[in-house]
Order: sequence, then structure tokens, then C-alpha cells
Amino acid sequence: MRERLRLLTALVAVVFIFSGFFGGDKSKDEIQKARREIRKMMANETLQMLYKYAPDARQKVKKAYGYAVFSNVGVNLFLLSTENGSGLAHNNRTGKDIFMKMFSGGVGLGLGVKDFHIAFIFDNKKVFDHFVNSGWEANAQADASVAVTVAPGVHLYKLTKNGLALQATIQGTNYWKDDELNR
Repeated sequence: MRERLRLLTALVAVVFIFSGFFGGDKSKDEIQKARREIRKMMANETLQMLYKYAPDARQKVKKAYGYAVFSNVGVNLFLLSTENGSGLAHNNRTGKDIFMKMFSGGVGLGLGVKDFHIAFIFDNKKVFDHFVNSGWEANAQADASVAVTVAPGVHLYKLTKNGLALQATIQGTNYWKDDELNR
């Protein structure tokens, strides 16, 4: 039992280190580069994927109070599974982008890496502000659907390079502001 605990602790440390969870302060140039990369991911990848696989989402995004998009990498290493990513929340009323991070951890048997994108659409100011300002812990799951309503006024799309994920699971995933990129 003690050996398993040590192994699990070591695996958690390795995943955090490789995921960039521990890191130093970025220079102004590094911050600007990170912002550009996140905006590129938002405009050129996630939203285009969303519109390709769920064409009705284009009008929903335009009418929404705001939306958030994230690019994530999931790692399953024997007994430990994590998801780590970054993205932004965009306020359609003000045009302001708020840079954010996400992380999920769990226990499960497997080995592999997956790359996926998530898009949230927020119907109103209250749910958008709650997501951005209070951080958020998502616990939703749905199978074989285009969009999932994860809370009143909050809709989720989980996308892979091959289209919509058949299982849109975001159990135990936390989202919060990236203080460094929002300076």
C-alpha cells in the first residue's frame, strides 16, 4: 500500500511538472506571445471546429452574452488521469477577453494522451460573470449529443480533431482566471 501511494505521488508530480503547472513568472514578451497563441487557438481552431461540427452554434455565439474556449491536453498514465489547458472567456457586450486556465485530475486505469477543445456559451451576464469571477467547477456528462446544458444558461461543446466528442465529460474540472496573462 505504501509503495502504491509513493508511485501515485510521483506520477502526480511528473504530470504537474510536464503540464506547466509549476512555473516561474513570464516576461512581458512571453505574456504577449501566450495571449496571441490563445487568441489564435480561439479564433482559428476552436470556434472554426465548433462551427464546422455544430453550424447552429455560430448564431448562438453571436446572440450570447459571452463564450469561453479552451484547448486541453488529457493524459492518462496508468492510475492517474489529468487534463490541463488554457483559453479565454470573451464578453460579447464589451469585447473584452479574460484569459483563463483549467485543470482536472482523477484516478483511472489507462495509458494515453488526447487533445481536445471545449467551448462554453453563456446566455446571460450572471452565468458569464460567475464563470469568470468565481472560478468554476464543472461536473457534467452527456453521451452522443451536440451540446450539453451544464447549468441553466451555460452550454458546453467538447470537440476533438475528428468532430464532436461522443462523450462530453468534464467531471471535476476547474476553471479560473490566469492572473499572469490578465495583468
